[in-house]
Amino acid sequence: MTTLASVAAVLRCFSEERTELTVTDVAALLPAPKSTVSRLLRAMRDTGFIESVGETKRYRPGVMLFEAGHIYRHASTLVERADEVVKAVSAQVGHSGYVSVRDGLDVVGLTYHAGSHVLRVATPIGRRLAAFASATGRTLLARLSDEEVRRLYPTLPTPPSPNAPQTVEELLVRLSQVRREGFAESNDEANRGVAAIAVAVGDPETREAVSLCVTFPAATITPGERNAILQGLLAGAKRISAILGDGRNHNTKTN
Repeated sequence: MTTLASVAAVLRCFSEERTELTVTDVAALLPAPKSTVSRLLRAMRDTGFIESVGETKRYRPGVMLFEAGHIYRHASTLVERADEVVKAVSAQVGHSGYVSVRDGLDVVGLTYHAGSHVLRVATPIGRRLAAFASATGRTLLARLSDEEVRRLYPTLPTPPSPNAPQTVEELLVRLSQVRREGFAESNDEANRGVAAIAVAVGDPETREAVSLCVTFPAATITPGERNAILQGLLAGAKRISAILGDGRNHNTKTN
């Protein structure tokens, strides 16, 4: 094992449950001889990767790692991170993908990746959709409380389709399901014959939130494609949430 690989192996021993470790702890977790681990930990301490905990024999991650993590967190915006996920899922499944934001009662697409299938959905960037009647919109509305949603919707606008929520109470039921399952689906709502799967993720520091969505002709999707889209979006949102500290993490339930 190279020195860098050994350093990485030690750092992976730390976790939320193991914030401080001794030579004995690390030797057992790797596993490796105590003498080797002791020399490695001293070298990591001297170079700033870890630091001693007071006068004890325990070590914890050093300030250098905090600084590197802070830089990594801000090296890419929320939209850029979300777009990387959508681009990958879109390429995998061949259906179109979007990153969208909510603007009042509407959602607006910011980025777009065209699907590779002959039959694919192509909605112009910047086109507004009713938030309550779209998967993207409901994932973002679900991040609000029911009271905040009621303030946004004293009454519901005219639904664009029988498949969209018809009342504020029905919208709240759908949002509760989104919060429980971690994703939203739409079928023949804002756009006739079009279906979509979406998840949302936010940055608690900037208070931004975006929706990651893959959309497709409703009549063409297979169960396997649907599951691939859902799993890909959920996994990507979970990674972003872990990086940005979004407490409203995503379930991994599928059905």
